[in-house]
Amino acid sequence: MRDNLEEKTNTLENKYSEDVQVVEKNGREFIIVGTAHISRQSADLVKEVIIREMPDTVCIELDEKRYKALSEKNRWENLDLKTIIKEKQLSTLLMNLVLASYQKKLGEKLGVTPGTELLEAANTAKELNLPIELCDREVRITLRRSWNLMSLWQKIKFLTGSLAGLFEKQELTEEKLAELRSKDVLSEMMEELGKAMPVLKRVLIDERDTYLAEKMKRAEGKKIVAVVGAGHVKGIINHLENDINVDLSEIEEIPKSAPVVKIIGWGIPAIIIASITYIGYSKGLTEAGDNALFWFLANGIPSAIGALIALAHPYTIIASFLAAPFTSLTPVIGAGYVAAFVQVYFQPPVVKEFESVMTDFNKPKKWWKNKLLKVFLVFILASLGSVLGTYIGFFEIVSNVIN
Repeated sequence: MRDNLEEKTNTLENKYSEDVQVVEKNGREFIIVGTAHISRQSADLVKEVIIREMPDTVCIELDEKRYKALSEKNRWENLDLKTIIKEKQLSTLLMNLVLASYQKKLGEKLGVTPGTELLEAANTAKELNLPIELCDREVRITLRRSWNLMSLWQKIKFLTGSLAGLFEKQELTEEKLAELRSKDVLSEMMEELGKAMPVLKRVLIDERDTYLAEKMKRAEGKKIVAVVGAGHVKGIINHLENDINVDLSEIEEIPKSAPVVKIIGWGIPAIIIASITYIGYSKGLTEAGDNALFWFLANGIPSAIGALIALAHPYTIIASFLAAPFTSLTPVIGAGYVAAFVQVYFQPPVVKEFESVMTDFNKPKKWWKNKLLKVFLVFILASLGSVLGTYIGFFEIVSNVIN
């Protein structure tokens, strides 16, 4: 049985390339095509494999939203920014943009749109009237699991590293992509990611290996062609060969923030209010009023300055100044979200700015000119100003209590 499988795999590798792997389990055949998401060669290989093999089902490393984003050119124009801000999903969208923009930057060097081979798989299957199975976990869940499971330091490390990578000049050729797809290099990359950011590797790679493999097992038919990123191939094969059964609901849950985050989120406001109350009781209402005013200004001014640096609408600057002292007393909503909502209301992005967001994202100056990117800029700088003001106000008021 094993010899037959190796022979089949070798035959396919000779027919196509070493990027095609085969797993036979329980009378079913899984033909796994490992791809680079920014490679024209991968797109051509995917089409060739599907046409020649004519599988019962084509499994693709996409979820419904990512498939819609790839297949619809006007995906950014359809964003409902006000709803996204109300649901406090702006940070998740920004994280998605960081990852997507970096991939797009690399893809532009090769003249290939990121995810071309995934879309090629779907289009080829449709042309041949073959069933399609979108097998990836919803991107929103993956991103929120990644974000919520990271510590504050890991979040800072990820964002600074990702933003630095956006502006790093590097040459990428098909030869280098071929090297990246090789087993040894990919294993090394996964190991390095595991050492540097264990949480990211677990959520972005390991969990999705499990998810993709389980979805492939649930697909109909005896012959399955699966189109996935090369980094997932090893993990998927391991799950299929060992016939591991997994309850997907466990890795579809969005984890709650760590208790310490809630304690800090509610603890600081509680200490501030208690401190001002104590000052009023022990030193008089005038002293309490002075401390309350200091809190208001310490929060409002930095947040307003942040919005001003972003060249936000005047009403956004005023809203940042007025909102920060109050939002800092509750973890329910931040000053950045209030500022972003007001900015969208008074200076909504136009269609051309939605269309150019992925290109403008890599150009720092464009963040002040593209109204969609300016919303993110307002969100980030107003939030940073509020955080800075919260700590300044906190230490000043607590020191007044101690002294």
